[in-house]
Amino acid sequence: MLVCSYGGRVIGFLRFMGMLNAAIWLGAAVFCTLGVLPVVNSQQTMTLLGQTYFPYLSVAIGRLVVARLFYWQIFFALLAWLHLVLEWLYLGRTPRRIWVTLLTVLFCLSLIGGLWLNPKLAGLHRIQHAANVPAANRELAAKNFGSWDGVFQALNVLLIAGVGAYFWRLTTAEDTPRFVTPVKFRG
Repeated sequence: MLVCSYGGRVIGFLRFMGMLNAAIWLGAAVFCTLGVLPVVNSQQTMTLLGQTYFPYLSVAIGRLVVARLFYWQIFFALLAWLHLVLEWLYLGRTPRRIWVTLLTVLFCLSLIGGLWLNPKLAGLHRIQHAANVPAANRELAAKNFGSWDGVFQALNVLLIAGVGAYFWRLTTAEDTPRFVTPVKFRG
């Protein structure tokens, strides 16, 4: 009886940690996208920074916030992978391919967004507002920034949807027996 009680606690703890990770991951992504970034680009921020500095500083601050978000997304994706491996080891069954694929895609998208796309956007933004760059180059950087920012926003929406699906999986998954199915016990 002690073993069963302990086993229930372990899987309960694993589930709780997985749900906690996914909840914080989803909450951070949604809060940053719908809470922080709109404030950075709001009328109140323009009043605070002034008309002269607002176009440069608001986007630069937004890029810093997004960089931190993507570093956290990479961290949460790694924790989700660790959780999946621990569940696999404890329950003795391989995870479904769809969830392995989803976590892999989320991790790769986080790497692309955080380590390639966000720095690219920050560089284009600096060129767009640099005083020592020719006007034609600034205009080209502004045009490219707008295009890549659209890609970045689509990537962010995909990440939020994927993390939402992963959170749903964790909150609705049912445990199946480790070695035998209940049908084998029917007489």
